[in-house]
Amino acid sequence: MSSVKTKDSFLKGAFILGMAGILVKIMGAFFRIPLGNLIGSKGMAYYQAAYPVYTLFLTLATAGFPTALAKLVSEKNAIGDHKGAHKIFKVSYTVLFMTGIIAFLIFFFGADYIVNDLMNNPGAKSAMLAIAPALIFVPLMSSYRGYFQGQRDMNKIAISQIAEQFFRVILGIGLAYFLMEQAGPELGAAGAIMGATIGAVASILYLIITYLRGSKQRKIDIKNSKHFRDESVITILKKLLVVAIPITIGASVMPLVNMIDNVIVIKRLTVAGFTPDQALSAFGQLTGMAMSIINLPSVITVAMSMSLVPAISEAFALGNKSKARKDTKSAIKVTLLIVLPCAFGMASLATPIMQLLYPKEPTTVGTILLFLTPCVIFLGLIQSMNGILQGMGKPMIPVIALIIGMAFKVVISYTLTAIPSINVLGSAIGTVSAYLIAALIEIACIKKVMGVKFPIKEFIVKPLITVISMFIAVKFSYSFIAGIIGGKLATLISIAIGGIVYGLVLIGIGGIKKEEILTMPKGNKIYTILRKLKLMK
Repeated sequence: MSSVKTKDSFLKGAFILGMAGILVKIMGAFFRIPLGNLIGSKGMAYYQAAYPVYTLFLTLATAGFPTALAKLVSEKNAIGDHKGAHKIFKVSYTVLFMTGIIAFLIFFFGADYIVNDLMNNPGAKSAMLAIAPALIFVPLMSSYRGYFQGQRDMNKIAISQIAEQFFRVILGIGLAYFLMEQAGPELGAAGAIMGATIGAVASILYLIITYLRGSKQRKIDIKNSKHFRDESVITILKKLLVVAIPITIGASVMPLVNMIDNVIVIKRLTVAGFTPDQALSAFGQLTGMAMSIINLPSVITVAMSMSLVPAISEAFALGNKSKARKDTKSAIKVTLLIVLPCAFGMASLATPIMQLLYPKEPTTVGTILLFLTPCVIFLGLIQSMNGILQGMGKPMIPVIALIIGMAFKVVISYTLTAIPSINVLGSAIGTVSAYLIAALIEIACIKKVMGVKFPIKEFIVKPLITVISMFIAVKFSYSFIAGIIGGKLATLISIAIGGIVYGLVLIGIGGIKKEEILTMPKGNKIYTILRKLKLMK
């Protein structure tokens, strides 16, 4: 495979998954926003109490294996060993099926103990039981996605994600509405979270059918395999675990800290003088409303990470370090071009955005969003860098970085949340600190191990000039327009103005070059349009 083709494939894969992810997030917004208004902050507190625990169990059952599978499959494909790649998939499938069953049994039968003895939030039990069956289906779904990721076939992953989210949203909202009317927020939250189980079933059915349709070509590839060296199941399992275990540990850190947040935030808010109901509502605003907005831009960086793992793995398998360095610089720059405007845009319109989305909630939820906005930058960088480090065969670095970061979060959240004047913002400050520390550790390791340099002018100065210009434009436009047509429409218009200003300043100061535009999907068309508009030479 040529260098140009590989690069195009990496960017195309990121683009496909990114577009699918945006669609999934849009559907998710149609889920989260009406859900928050439907079941209220108390119902969201039950939902958010159950979901991080489910995520932790799911992480323990699956997290590292899909990425490990993608890495090993891409390495086998790089040398033409399709038979070996398929055997790795079969081993992974079996292991993920077994771990899913075990996770389901522990989660389902331990739900009572978790909500009563650990969380002191018994209202979350129904939501826990409703999402438990997803632990059987999602690991199987992950095995197919990992295999297709290793094959660099991102279309199938994208369609499966859209199918999963579509059924999750439609049936989740429907069940939440029906059960909320019948029994209140506890069962309303359970109905909403049940959509995740239904969506997983829809996705796995699509993936199985798609996999079976490719049987003929797969058999031809396996028959024509080169460099096949038969390895035992134990040997394959060891190779998978070497990559999967560190990734699983690292991926477990955030859900585990979210679980700790369930305990720390609510209890420490009561110390700060909140009533139990006020503490629950504040926790729901933090995790169910503000954090859901913060996580929106990560859809692109997660797609970047997924596309990076096989691309970097392939480059290393072929000994092409210069290609790996180019992809790394490209990925970090694209990540910054995405997350910086998102973070500064959210900061400039934090309260108007939350008033637009959650009109029933107090304006304090906008302040929570404002304090969380730096997370957009640091989390986005972490996700892209995780893909780079995993592709390099350095999966322990993200683990160490996250553990150190989350240790700081726990201390900061515990200390600050009990201070009445800070209250729930203490948890937000803790989260920002955690992601900042982890990002700094990872970027330092990438620079050292790979020998890649990130020029300050290109990666910091020009992007900051661009987003500060955008921030000022958004602030002034909102203040002016809101006085004429009201806040809601002014918010949407200001966002559009911010996007235009960002693009014009970025091109005007040379923040993005002709060569970089041409390497993007549809880059030739984009560059032609920019030339016609006389924005580029």
